Amino acid sequence: MSIGLTEEHRALADSVRGLAGRGIDRAALARQGLFGVHVPESRGGQGFGLPELCVVLEELGRARAGDAFLPTVLAAATLAADNPLLEGLADGTLTAAVVLSGTATALGPADADLFLVPVDGGWALLDRSSVTAEPLEGVDLDRPLCTVTVTEVPAGRELGPVPVRELAAVLIGAEACGLAAWAVDTAASYAKVREQFGRPIGQFQGVKHRVAAALVALEQARAAVWDAARALDTAGRTASDRAEEAGRTGEDEVWLAVGVAAVLAPDAAVRCTADAIQVLGGIGYTFEHDAHRYYRRALSGRMLAGDPGEWSERVARLAAAGTRRAMEPDLPEEAAALRAEIRAQARELAGEEPLARLGRFAREGWIMPYLPKPWGRAATPLEQVVIHQEFRELKRPNLGIAAWAVPSIVAYGTREQQERFLPRTFTGEIVWCQLFSEPGAGSDLAGLSTKATRVEGGWSLSGQKIWTSLAQYAHWGICLARTSPDKHKGITYFLVDMAAPGVTVRPLKEINGEEIFNEVFLDDVFVPDDLVVGEVDNGWKVARDTLSHERVALGDSWGPGSQHTDMMRLVTARDGLRPAQWEQAGRLWAEGQAISALGLRVTLSQLEGGGTGTAASVRKLLGMRHAQAISEFCWSVNPSSRYWNRMILTTRAFTIGGGTTEVQLNIIAERALGLPRDP
Repeated sequence: MSIGLTEEHRALADSVRGLAGRGIDRAALARQGLFGVHVPESRGGQGFGLPELCVVLEELGRARAGDAFLPTVLAAATLAADNPLLEGLADGTLTAAVVLSGTATALGPADADLFLVPVDGGWALLDRSSVTAEPLEGVDLDRPLCTVTVTEVPAGRELGPVPVRELAAVLIGAEACGLAAWAVDTAASYAKVREQFGRPIGQFQGVKHRVAAALVALEQARAAVWDAARALDTAGRTASDRAEEAGRTGEDEVWLAVGVAAVLAPDAAVRCTADAIQVLGGIGYTFEHDAHRYYRRALSGRMLAGDPGEWSERVARLAAAGTRRAMEPDLPEEAAALRAEIRAQARELAGEEPLARLGRFAREGWIMPYLPKPWGRAATPLEQVVIHQEFRELKRPNLGIAAWAVPSIVAYGTREQQERFLPRTFTGEIVWCQLFSEPGAGSDLAGLSTKATRVEGGWSLSGQKIWTSLAQYAHWGICLARTSPDKHKGITYFLVDMAAPGVTVRPLKEINGEEIFNEVFLDDVFVPDDLVVGEVDNGWKVARDTLSHERVALGDSWGPGSQHTDMMRLVTARDGLRPAQWEQAGRLWAEGQAISALGLRVTLSQLEGGGTGTAASVRKLLGMRHAQAISEFCWSVNPSSRYWNRMILTTRAFTIGGGTTEVQLNIIAERALGLPRDP
């Protein structure tokens, strides 16, 4: 998934990528009209906006191309639509250099036609005759830099307080995503073919996890840059107009989104390119390979984007002041009629007594609307989003583990099983647990040893399960047991009565003092044939498909436990945070907001008819790890808090349960990057 989400974005990216094979130079970029992608058509541009420009920059970053393209399009983005210089920038006949680093260092060549420089609290776009510019050698061997000294500011060349550094952070962030994408692809490709110790190095988890973690950092950065671009953008208008608009409506929300991108994207490029060199080994450290040039470009971009610590503190201060970034999808026109219909039904349900309302939730398919009728509403992705939005105040019940059991019973269960279990599950009369993990087969479910032996009228189950959440309260369990020796095909999916003879539940005291997990012992537990879900020996497929149903991943919720909003409540309630703590809080906020943006991107992709890819694993990995980091930070700020004393311990389980971090990295590496499976 690139920064762009729509078919038009993908076509634009393909067209830029096509230039790479023919050679990307200034003339080629100009012929394709890319200098003016974001410039109004009335001034010779294509009339799109910053998201489209970011799509172009990501692809140019991937090719490490463009030379003076970035400072030129940045300068164009600062100009009002009536500025006479805009047309020359849009058609590529004029080039620009931009002072960014807080000193006299400018991005762009010393022989540029125009120079965007800070003056008296604002900015000015000056001709070469109004400055003294000298080439500057930087770490990037291919990116032109120069030092600029202003000699005069002619009348009419001042632009006022346009958001140059904010725009630069987003555009540099887009290029950074391209650099990171090249690095991830290069490292993965090399890891597939480079052999050591008789097998591809991509099969070693140390390499596999490094590359997968780089992809995770890239996807988080893409989400942040995409969100910042859409926050800054008003279609068909230039950045100076956007700044004026932002000042009237939600300025701080825009700057918060920009700050998140500035914190995450440049760092992601540095990390991914450095990791590519590590995977490539000695060849990556030489001029024989381009990896060092991508690393150099990433370092240069991070320097030009501005001090990450300053951006982090800016994010934290905005969030502490109450600024929030809304994560709602822009829906198509047909959503209006659908919303009116669903809103009317929601209001009708709101008037019901709680028990009557719960019954209607179950009967009318509102609890899991993506399921087929009659258990759901066969809701399309668009309908799911609207239902989620309109039912927020009604608080539909959380089914817990039942949310895993129900799709399996719907997809593979008999009609009798569905009618017996589903209505009472939806109303909360039946509570479920999951009997999958075993002491010798945690994440490796195919290695389970609980045995099911054929007996008259059914099966006898014997074995031990562990880490079974809330088993002491559950009425029924979904259980995997081995019915033949074949590792995958010999597993069957059973529904087990937790009150049946032979079932013993022993709670496990966890490090936070609670007893959520349990050991469950199965000693000759009889399960009748009519409680087998799907075919005998085909339970692996049932279990695998349990979580692969077509549910839309909604962007405003990404996981349990501590979140960045919880952290900010603590930060705003305390005085005397050190600067380093403000920086840390800002980075944590940026990571959390980007996870939400990633979820929104997945939703929009589904609305466009696309799939989710490995987004579920990426979001789980990011969300669970993030919850731990939030808890650790908040506990360090307030170690006397009972709540944070509990959460720092509770969140330790998050990167273990439901598939460990290492398993999630394996999934991402193998499914998204095609790295070889473990032997």
